[in-house]
Amino acid sequence: MKTAFIGAVEGSAVALRTLCEKGQSPDLVVTLPVELAGAHSDFADLGPLAADYGLRLMRSPRSESDEVMAALRQLQPDLVMIIGWSQLIGPGMIALPRLGVLGFHPSPLPRMRGRAVLPWQILTRQSQGGATLFWIGEGVDDGPIAAQSVFTIDPDRITVRELYDKAVAEMACLLPPLVADLAAGNRPAMPQNHENATICARRRAEDGMIDWSLPATEIDRLIRAVGPPYPGATTRASKGAEVTITAARVHPREGYYIGLPGQIQNIDGQIVTVMAGDGRCIDLLEWRGVESFLRHEKLRGASC
Repeated sequence: MKTAFIGAVEGSAVALRTLCEKGQSPDLVVTLPVELAGAHSDFADLGPLAADYGLRLMRSPRSESDEVMAALRQLQPDLVMIIGWSQLIGPGMIALPRLGVLGFHPSPLPRMRGRAVLPWQILTRQSQGGATLFWIGEGVDDGPIAAQSVFTIDPDRITVRELYDKAVAEMACLLPPLVADLAAGNRPAMPQNHENATICARRRAEDGMIDWSLPATEIDRLIRAVGPPYPGATTRASKGAEVTITAARVHPREGYYIGLPGQIQNIDGQIVTVMAGDGRCIDLLEWRGVESFLRHEKLRGASC
């Protein structure tokens, strides 16, 4: 069975390595040029991995560029796998492989279709995460399911890094057996129940701005939802300098500090304690731009 693989992020690298280790190396790998690494905060260069396994590699800013489509027509793949690629796929690509185009979505489809689904799972307090391999059609993440894993998550504790890694690990377990089934002539395709579908909206940089008037638990939830491998939550010091927060926790002592929302209450080594809107505090544990805000007594967010 001839296959092609398209991807450009950490999850793509995990999937590609797993396929190669299982003796299912694709005949063609398509990924982004290195100079476009900024298109994904979780970008992973597949070039070294392709070189290690002797795979044919193409770099293209678009999966349906003339060069990529010509290479695919020449290959005549039975299967195209798109794992970690943000571009929509058109009917020309969908119709090309004999078996179809297989996609990966890090949610329990049909729930949480769309964009930024891992942050949204935490922000909307979902109790289940998932990894779904599905057949890409002309809709948004609505094609028949080929393989799926659903798992329990604690939205009040989990970080998006943990959720990302869990979804990718589950996908890597599902993919080789599915490819083996397809090679053997079996093509699982369970239609999604569209009545149960939910759609996640795109998130922009400004959606990660911390509003210090919110309760501490909600600020903590935002920081956990948009941290690595994503850019992180942001705030501004009183004079406008931006700080990016990538890890935090709710301060353990309720009622100990008294102050205003966004006010820095204490600095203890590498821990900065900031008042939230409900009288509880947030301990900032990891950040970028520390020099810019330790000189200030107050941080300001969306509503401060």
